[in-house]
Amino acid sequence: MIGLAHYLLLAGVLFAIAVAGIFINRRNVILLLMCIELMLLAVNFNFVAFSRFLGILDGQVFVFFILTVAAAEAAIGLAILVVLFRQRRSINVEDLDAMKG
Repeated sequence: MIGLAHYLLLAGVLFAIAVAGIFINRRNVILLLMCIELMLLAVNFNFVAFSRFLGILDGQVFVFFILTVAAAEAAIGLAILVVLFRQRRSINVEDLDAMKG
């Protein structure tokens, strides 16, 4: 039987992988966005697990809000990356630190 601890362990591992991905790879902006999405996925696992095991639907409602924010963040982030790539021909973080008006 899969218990609450298994789901929390999976969420913890996903969150740790995302944090490690952010600290290890600081060059590619797309990978940074993917790590942020992985963090949100880990939080969603926790909300659904606690919602299921406590028998209330509040956590699952929060998941819908988080998924909405994550979808908007991904769309806006990718749109900004497309504009930056057209201007600078690179998506490396080191190349994006200078701002010009």
